[in-house]
Amino acid sequence: MGRGRQKAKHTKVARQLKYNVPATDYAALERELTGHGHDDELPTDEWSKYDYPAEDDPDEDDER
Repeated sequence: MGRGRQKAKHTKVARQLKYNVPATDYAALERELTGHGHDDELPTDEWSKYDYPAEDDPDEDDER
């Protein structure tokens, strides 16, 4: 057996990918690009739990 059957299958798949364009959901694409999807919503205080109080700021140099 040669490579003919395998090559024919690959050629068939390549043609399907090239010429058969799936239907595009433009509404979903617009939601994804504009960021108005419900998956992208984060609470406003998402990062507040990482804030340090002013007296415990680790980046502040001690002048003691």
